[in-house]
Amino acid sequence: MKYVVQFLLMLCFTLPIMAQDDPTMEAEAKKMPELVLVFTKTEGYRHKSIDKGVQTLRELGRQNCFIALQTESGEDFTVQNLGNYKLVVFLNTTMDVLDATQQRAFESYIKSGGAYMGVHAAADTEFDWSWYGKLVGGYFDSHPSNPNVRKATINVVNKSHPATEHLSDTWIRTDEWYNYKTLSSETTVLLNLDESSYEGGTNGTNHPIAWYQEFDGGRAFYTGGGHTDDSYDEPMFRQHLLGGIEWCLKRK
Repeated sequence: MKYVVQFLLMLCFTLPIMAQDDPTMEAEAKKMPELVLVFTKTEGYRHKSIDKGVQTLRELGRQNCFIALQTESGEDFTVQNLGNYKLVVFLNTTMDVLDATQQRAFESYIKSGGAYMGVHAAADTEFDWSWYGKLVGGYFDSHPSNPNVRKATINVVNKSHPATEHLSDTWIRTDEWYNYKTLSSETTVLLNLDESSYEGGTNGTNHPIAWYQEFDGGRAFYTGGGHTDDSYDEPMFRQHLLGGIEWCLKRK
């Protein structure tokens, strides 16, 4: 948090001084980084990659004018607090992470034009909260085992989104590949897993692994990648995450 404060102070004081010397920087001097809340609470399995994922989102933020602030507490889900954030990321959350009051606050946030981004186990979260399942676009069902991490081919079915515009027609990468249940028909699919390229898929030819939608007044983006530490070192996966964030922030 100390470094975030220092960064904000630098923007508040350094940029205005520079703008006095260069009037073309005046608009940039007035622009403050947008705040992104990264929620990492777990009540089930806890992914070892959470810390690496948070680090990656912070790095992307420093490079792209947003500030990623992490929380493990559902108490941060109040109408007043959520109003400070342009986007809430559920990063590998698991099981029941919000109580009824906190759920209502998050629903209000989305209905007021807020944005949600789910990464990997965000789909393994809040199974008894049907509104959340519709927001995510689907729930976790299972994944391959022994080993659970495998190389697979992904078909890029939509390149018009900033999360996929940098990709070729196929994307071969290694991760833990979720099978899903209660998939929503309201989402726009970006990536579809080719189950013939690995063992353990159960969704068949319709196996989306990343999608987005306008939902209940807000925006929602989900990607099934991000189980492993190595995922967050992959340039193309990092760009995939950044594209999802920028769409959620309505920059693209």
